[in-house]
Amino acid sequence: MRKSVIKMIAVILILSMLVGCGNKGSNTGNENEIRIGLNYELSGNVASYGQQSVDGIMMAFDEINANGGINGKQIVPVKIDNKSEAGEATSVATRLMTQENVVACLGPATSGDFMATIPVAMQNSIPVISSSATADYGVTVDNNGKVNDFVFRTCYTDAFQGVTLANFAINNLNATKAVIIQDNSSDYGKGLGENFTKTFKEAGGEIVALEGYVAKDKDFNAILTNIKGEDFDVIFIPGYYEEAGLIIKQARDLDIDAPILGADGFGAPELTTLAGAENLTNVYFSNHYSSLGEDPQVTEFVQAFKGKYNGNEPSAFNALGYDLGYFIADAIERADSTDPLKIKDALKATKDFDGVTGNVTVGDDHNAVKSAFVVELENGVQVSSVQVDPQ
Repeated sequence: MRKSVIKMIAVILILSMLVGCGNKGSNTGNENEIRIGLNYELSGNVASYGQQSVDGIMMAFDEINANGGINGKQIVPVKIDNKSEAGEATSVATRLMTQENVVACLGPATSGDFMATIPVAMQNSIPVISSSATADYGVTVDNNGKVNDFVFRTCYTDAFQGVTLANFAINNLNATKAVIIQDNSSDYGKGLGENFTKTFKEAGGEIVALEGYVAKDKDFNAILTNIKGEDFDVIFIPGYYEEAGLIIKQARDLDIDAPILGADGFGAPELTTLAGAENLTNVYFSNHYSSLGEDPQVTEFVQAFKGKYNGNEPSAFNALGYDLGYFIADAIERADSTDPLKIKDALKATKDFDGVTGNVTVGDDHNAVKSAFVVELENGVQVSSVQVDPQ
């Protein structure tokens, strides 16, 4: 009797292990559904980026499902809030990949949160893709120079942004002296600052002051008072909207009227709320998307987005999310499978994917080869944009 019980327990344990292994990376359940994880910052410090991305993704998924889905199967998004915390992003990724039967995960939006999910993706062999994690290091390629097989992004990198903005300052604004006020608490801010500095100096420019802050700072008057007496042509603020908006407002309050440059971290409506529209003139930032041209695909997207979201103008993060939704659908369709390994191979083979944020080809390093835009603000409104192509 005792031997029988032991054998029964052993069988149960083996079956449990097999079931657990079967859940990892499979799409069990309804054969007419494709479950895709959405791991995004829906609350917390950078919730604006996450929610905007998800709005774009959901719009794409709704359109795809309305048109018959992917190879006849409907997309089922599994959306979980990572609360803008790296540790929570890891936990969400683990749940999505081991319990929710997803074939791929989209997000998070920010580099730090996205990087926190990479070990989980590699361990479970499930593709993860971000449309806005721009950090130069530790994303698609590990610290030893090896490509992370299951990690992709559809955006350009901070190096490209930093170089683009430095060249714009020199060539378009005729700047020769710059001040940098950077977020020292994030790889995003430091990476942008380093690449801007290197390019600006190589072109003969001078960095006359380098000031730093950390996330959550509110009062920047001491920094701005320090730089006010300096001779400079432009201010570069590599950081997120939460602090950048306050820096811009306080700078303008001190009658510092020099042009201000920023990166894609400026691309949120909250920048206008924090800085005040009247202070957002002579402000420029690199962006993944511009609605100012006459591209019919962009025009159609803008109209459809406004119709779906109460007349709101789509942001760059909305557009990036929208493209990401179609990007993963395109890979699954070409793979003709819900096997994550085959989806990964299809993602690697992506060439000339035509999105509203531009044409994307996946490079050997799993980064997107695509153009950037430098957008000009006047009273908080985008009034012009310059397209910058990769070298």
